[in-house]
Amino acid sequence: MFKGTSFAKLKSNLKLSISRFKLLEKKKTEQATKARKDIADYISGGKDDRARIRVEHIIREDYIVEAYEMLEMYCDLLLARFGLIEKMKELDPGIEEAVATLIWAAPRIYSDVPEMKVIADQFLHKYGKEFFEKCRDNVNANVNDKVRHRLSIGPPPKVLIEQYMMEIAKNFKVPFEPDPSIMLVSRDAEAIRITVANAVVLGGQRDGGPRFD
Repeated sequence: MFKGTSFAKLKSNLKLSISRFKLLEKKKTEQATKARKDIADYISGGKDDRARIRVEHIIREDYIVEAYEMLEMYCDLLLARFGLIEKMKELDPGIEEAVATLIWAAPRIYSDVPEMKVIADQFLHKYGKEFFEKCRDNVNANVNDKVRHRLSIGPPPKVLIEQYMMEIAKNFKVPFEPDPSIMLVSRDAEAIRITVANAVVLGGQRDGGPRFD
């Protein structure tokens, strides 16, 4: 174990991160609400291609919000089990995924949540460079898969974009016909449609956040 761990600094930045995550989730959700109205206007004006570009942005923002919700949960978990960090020399299995996921996520969200760098640095001091670097590359596969997917830079599936378009058009009562070639290629289209309809388009409001597994 490396010397230099500041438990007070770690605890305070976990608390600050929770507050910042909440603010970012609220801000991004409000922005998504407005964007949905703009998309409906594009659809009604026959500008479907432009609407799809905006939808792709909304999907990315929805993914980020869901990732932030999960990272916030991990911060809360570590605060609840802080004694395991303070008193145990080795990493307790009950918090390993939380610690590994925060270390992995820190450089990816630093611009939004600068406290995450402080948290990651404290875990570096606590658990050592080897563990830290393995978490950065997910060598031990202990980083949460859903967080990794939500913070990935790959484009969303085309069928998901069409489903967003359908549900936004339905919500704002504007006519829209999805691209049939896209809808036919996915056997999961109906499952995605149900998920989107239930969780996404009603002004960006969530009951635990949309889930696109």
